[in-house]
Amino acid sequence: MGEPKKKPQNAGQPFFEPATSQADPGQTSSLRDLLSSEDLDRLSTLQILDLIAGKLPQRHPALLDLVYLRERVEQLENMQDAARQALEKMDGIVEKLRSPAFRVGTFITAVDRDKAQVCIGGTDYVCRVDPTIPVFSLETGQRVLCNEAFAVVRCLDYDLSGPISRIDQVLPDGRLRLGNESGQSGSIVIRSLLLTKDKLRSGLEVRLDSNSRVALEILAEGRRTDRSIESVSTLPWTAIGGQDDAVQAIRDAIELPFLHQDLFRKFGHSVPKGFLLHGPPGCGKTLLGKATAYNLRQQILQQTGEDRQEFFLHVKGPEVLNMWVGESERQVRDLFAQCRERAATGHLAFLFIDEAESILGTRRGGRVPSILSTLVPMFCTEMDGIEPLSNVVVILASNRADLIDPAILRPGRIDRKIRVRRPDKAGAQRIYEIYLHTSLPLAEPRELLVQAVTEAHFARIPENEFLEVGYRSGKRDVLYRGDLASGAIIAAVVERAKGLAIKRAIREKSGGILTREDLLESLKLEHQENDLFPSTDLTEDWLKLTDFDPDNVVRLGQIRPRKTEKSGII
Repeated sequence: MGEPKKKPQNAGQPFFEPATSQADPGQTSSLRDLLSSEDLDRLSTLQILDLIAGKLPQRHPALLDLVYLRERVEQLENMQDAARQALEKMDGIVEKLRSPAFRVGTFITAVDRDKAQVCIGGTDYVCRVDPTIPVFSLETGQRVLCNEAFAVVRCLDYDLSGPISRIDQVLPDGRLRLGNESGQSGSIVIRSLLLTKDKLRSGLEVRLDSNSRVALEILAEGRRTDRSIESVSTLPWTAIGGQDDAVQAIRDAIELPFLHQDLFRKFGHSVPKGFLLHGPPGCGKTLLGKATAYNLRQQILQQTGEDRQEFFLHVKGPEVLNMWVGESERQVRDLFAQCRERAATGHLAFLFIDEAESILGTRRGGRVPSILSTLVPMFCTEMDGIEPLSNVVVILASNRADLIDPAILRPGRIDRKIRVRRPDKAGAQRIYEIYLHTSLPLAEPRELLVQAVTEAHFARIPENEFLEVGYRSGKRDVLYRGDLASGAIIAAVVERAKGLAIKRAIREKSGGILTREDLLESLKLEHQENDLFPSTDLTEDWLKLTDFDPDNVVRLGQIRPRKTEKSGII
């Protein structure tokens, strides 16, 4: 639209001054005689009216008409100005709606003083940069705004969303190799300026930009479940009773390779990768696993002076199982990855899997797929796959080792199978000594109490008879309570005796003391509550939880407790 003509400063009122004397109408000059055509074109209509009125003498009859005409013209010009402004505003809105959209890209690096490499929609462009934007002030990973000519016209903040991936390897030049989980192929990305000084390692999860070219943020362990024990309990080998053979086997398999590495290299003797603790329940398999980590650290500290912190990863077998496809296998990979990472930093890494038969059971054929058909091969691959398992001790614990897949237990994977047996009389006495420590308020010397409760526990008397066993040869035998003793039962007897002593102290309002009668009564109550026997069709499976070979057993009979004449209690 044409430029509006300049309005007079006093547009609200006429600025002309009528002539002081009456002029001759025939001698009045025209406007073109006063001004040139160019000057007249630059004047507004109101200004022209003012010039015409100025040529008329005072009190001329036409002056009032000119004033009225001027007001009408002024109203029209005001309306025209308002319409022009509304039209210009509408034109601006339409122009904005018709203009192409800006593109958001990720700044990669500077190419020149006025050029930058920008990734837009997964494609790299070398874009011009607005002269008002210092190109070297842009940061790698920062978002930039590009116009329709792919020129950088504005800087934006870092993206707050984007895909998440796990670091598989940190390359020497600082780039990151990402894993190939969830069916995606691996990729290599660069770090943003925010991560240039951070120490990254394998296993960490990072957030990428929307173009998956730059790592922007560390998300720590992500879905990794923390199963590590912060501090391993103080458990010297002397705190474990009745398992001398198992303790010695563990020390030979675990401590010797760490303490005498030169001799092992000299003989070319391979270090065992893992071992299996198997035996009846409640006999200290988990306790032995925890004691292994503590004592290995102490032995290394004593002999070499190097204090290597232990990393004990305690996994309960069933908690690895997951209903989602591939999730259980991912957790197994993650367990070994955590141990490798800690071992690489100098830690003593231990992977302890309790109830191992629940996730490493024997694979069976059939049309219906089982989770064991993929979980067991994944475990085998992690044990002896391409990536070495160095300085990591794998410990499996199970009371049904016969249910574990043979591929797991073959030499080269689980090299040592250590039997954890039920304690004999001497072992049970040692366990009683551990739980009846001298800090307890005892009514008698500890040695006398321990001897008395041990004798009662292993006494070959009718009250302690539990099972009658019939063999193929026709021989019959009787199993007593002492034959089925375990560390868990002994600990329960002592704890029950403490409870009896506390109740008596409350009742008598005395200081409280642990007596021999408390121990014997708690032993009797513990046997009564655990007087359970499985059905006949489960007898063989039940015997596998004991130390007795079920192959030659043809019949088992439970011996019912006899009624006493005094109390009539069964």
